[in-house]
Amino acid sequence: MESCMNGSESAGELRWYLIQCKPRQDARALENLERQDFTCYRPMRAVARYRDGRTRADEESLFPGYLFIRLDRLTNNWHAINSTRGVHKIVRFDGYPVPVPDKLIDSIRARLAESLATEPYLKPGDRVRIEAGAFAQTEAIFLVDDGDHRVVLLLNILQTEQRLSFPLESVRRVC
Repeated sequence: MESCMNGSESAGELRWYLIQCKPRQDARALENLERQDFTCYRPMRAVARYRDGRTRADEESLFPGYLFIRLDRLTNNWHAINSTRGVHKIVRFDGYPVPVPDKLIDSIRARLAESLATEPYLKPGDRVRIEAGAFAQTEAIFLVDDGDHRVVLLLNILQTEQRLSFPLESVRRVC
């Protein structure tokens, strides 16, 4: 960071920087910056959404409200970036844009790729046992990950199927 602040960077040196987007305009900022031929990276992660009794795959931003942009600090037009629709500002420290280490970006990409390659602990249709609470030792069927460390299960209660949400840590897969 010191080299960034004392002006010893040389022209042609591309570095990653952090952009703060306007509220809920990450995708818009990304699209408009890429349209101007900037190289950007918006880390996305896969999530399962449960709505109206159905599960659907979706994506969400890993860092909502932010994206990374690759720039040459000395030659790129920073004013064009700040005036781009969806962009709020370039993140700065003591008045200077802060470069993000390439290693950090590589690490984020590797972790996201790794998370896509691993099998989820539970898949829809898996038999599970509830280990705690009023329904302890009750078996159910896993439907979907409800987010925030919760799951939706299908239980047969008094000959009626019920969908109920439980903490993930209270549920174990039955082999």
